[in-house]
Amino acid sequence: MRVLLSLFFLCSFIIVSGEDNSAFIHGNIYDGETKEALTGANIIYGNNLGTISDDKGFYKLNLRPGRWEISFQYVGYITTVRSVNLAAGDTLILDVGLIAALNEIDQIVISANKVEQKLSDLTVSMTLIKAHFLSNNHISDPQELINKTPGIEVLDGQASIRGGSGFSYGAGSRVMALIDGLPVLSADAGNIKWQFLPLENLSQIEIIKGASSVIYGSSALNGIINFRTAEAGSEPRTKFVAETGIFGQPARKEWMWWDSPRMFTNASLSHLQKFGNTDIGIAGSVLLDNGYRKLNDEKLGRFSIRLKHHSQKVEGLKYGINLNSGMTKKTGFVLWEDANTGALKQIESTATRLNGSFLAIDPFIIFRAKDKADHDLRMRIQSTSNKFPDGEQTNSDAISFYTEYQYQKNLSKFVKLHLGLSENFSKVFSNFYGDHNTLNVAGYSQIDIESLKRVKIIAGVRVEQNIQDGNPDKFVPILRTGLNYKLADYTFLRTSFGQGYRYPSIAEKYASTSLGSVKVFPNNEILPESGWNSEIGIKQGLLFGNINGMVDLAVFYSQNRDMIEYVFGLYPDPVSGIFDVGFKAANIENSRVYGTELEFRLNQSSGFLNNSLSGGYVFLYPVEYNSVTNKNSDDFLKYRRKHSVSLGWNTRIRKFELGLNIYAKSRILEIDNVFVNEVTREGILPGFYDYWTENNSAYILSDLTFGYRKSEQIKLSIAIKNLFNKEYMGRPGDIMPHRNFSIRLSGMF
Repeated sequence: MRVLLSLFFLCSFIIVSGEDNSAFIHGNIYDGETKEALTGANIIYGNNLGTISDDKGFYKLNLRPGRWEISFQYVGYITTVRSVNLAAGDTLILDVGLIAALNEIDQIVISANKVEQKLSDLTVSMTLIKAHFLSNNHISDPQELINKTPGIEVLDGQASIRGGSGFSYGAGSRVMALIDGLPVLSADAGNIKWQFLPLENLSQIEIIKGASSVIYGSSALNGIINFRTAEAGSEPRTKFVAETGIFGQPARKEWMWWDSPRMFTNASLSHLQKFGNTDIGIAGSVLLDNGYRKLNDEKLGRFSIRLKHHSQKVEGLKYGINLNSGMTKKTGFVLWEDANTGALKQIESTATRLNGSFLAIDPFIIFRAKDKADHDLRMRIQSTSNKFPDGEQTNSDAISFYTEYQYQKNLSKFVKLHLGLSENFSKVFSNFYGDHNTLNVAGYSQIDIESLKRVKIIAGVRVEQNIQDGNPDKFVPILRTGLNYKLADYTFLRTSFGQGYRYPSIAEKYASTSLGSVKVFPNNEILPESGWNSEIGIKQGLLFGNINGMVDLAVFYSQNRDMIEYVFGLYPDPVSGIFDVGFKAANIENSRVYGTELEFRLNQSSGFLNNSLSGGYVFLYPVEYNSVTNKNSDDFLKYRRKHSVSLGWNTRIRKFELGLNIYAKSRILEIDNVFVNEVTREGILPGFYDYWTENNSAYILSDLTFGYRKSEQIKLSIAIKNLFNKEYMGRPGDIMPHRNFSIRLSGMF
């Protein structure tokens, strides 16, 4: 009996001692970018010792006290090692977000050919902006986001990719903006309603650089910007952002016109979830901006719903409806008072209050039959309204009905066929432009050939016709072709050629108005623009140790003719016939742009330290040419620059984050003569000529961000934009924001 008691107490001592010496680690393994759980990830802490994550990404380890090197591994992701010190009785929560290996070239995109492809397989240049870039850099304005992308500039709402556009006073766009692959340009002015583009529930933004009219039609002459919204994943996801900020003093104290702080505030909320076979997404945001310029404030609200149902009865059938909407009350900035003390004050005669609204309803049906043809039918009913309380004569309402059908079929193991039909009918009701209707119909086809798993060839053609107010334009055929050759495992050579075409907008043909001293005259005789773009590029994936990334180098050339520019001159009033000076749209520019672009991204992850470095450099040589002699002139294209550079660095050390972004641009080469001509310059922008002569130079901007993660879900961050308070200008008279500060609380659950 005594022996049994001794054994009992000995065993009890051993058990208790073992419990006292135990330590536990548990947490979740997930994709560091999408936050999706990774099932079956390996968690290794010794030779043949470890565990795997469950279907929710959860794992648990029971370890002895001491120092441990724990390795987290998953196929296709960079191995991450974390060092931990454990004491007896410790319970440590260790969540790990893994970074995809070579994720920079293996990311899936859809905009290039309207089908899912790896970024490395494309025959055209594409820049990809992920949603986390917005959060890390406190960006709530799509224009600011695009302006900080290598090779792209937005001048007062006018987007230009690789020097393809100048400044056209807000009318027409040579860059097609899309939401989930469907066009979102306004039917009246043909411009991008930047304030209504969704950022609060964003998956990524895909930017094609170069003519894309074969796939996307008119207005894609210079490229496309596709805002892709996020879809529901396996787990519900809720995101929120709350931010407030304040503008500091401008570099010139004499420009300061306010007595109370100029503040801005924005907040957004989005939720994604699956309910059985139905995916639901809902998002909303609000913005209140006092403006750093006098008579230039804005109140903005956006709301969106996304519904998709996966049929149980018919395999491969999906259908649903998306809705994007927004309302704004703002006073837009047109002309300054003067360059001395009033550069940040608008002339009251040009200040116009706007109540604008936007609504897009997108029903769709998708059928992807296994080993058979794919069918995709999408529609968009879009309405825009511009109401001016102080001037009803400039009100405008527009509605458009867009429908597109896509058919895809594998003709063989190596050949895929794409066919598409589209129509876009729009009506404009306006005191400003007059009442008009437009019908655009088009058909396109494309062949994709993949040979020996190394060579990919595409060739496509589109035929399009535009009918305005019952008057048909000619049928327009345009072509594209491209090749991608896999030189090595991570090396891809590409070349492409694409034609483009753009019909003038209603605003460019019929706008007739006065804004202060500026008059705009209509011209219903202007012709469509046309051109082509070619490039050759190489994309190199990088993977060494715990560093992955890519380098992309492209050389490009584009040529366009009959480009529409606003020309200052003496014109007859369309009603009275009396001649007066002002601006009128005309086909006066034939352009050639030569250039090269370098873009790179590097990611490094090791233990508690994560770094990323990205940037780009673009060189442009933009000149006019004589269409008769086919020779270049000595005249530079207006509102273009030769050089632009961007560089971004972000680091994360445990719970702390630090980011620095630097942007450098050379001077604008040329502007409209009316702003520098001795006879006309003071009548439009007082003091501008002297200011321009002194200040049209290269500039460098710096943005700095600090962040603290309370957990993987909650982050508090501070941003200082235009850190060194650099003074710089966009289009004439448009002084860009000086130094400002903001604090943001964001989270994801």
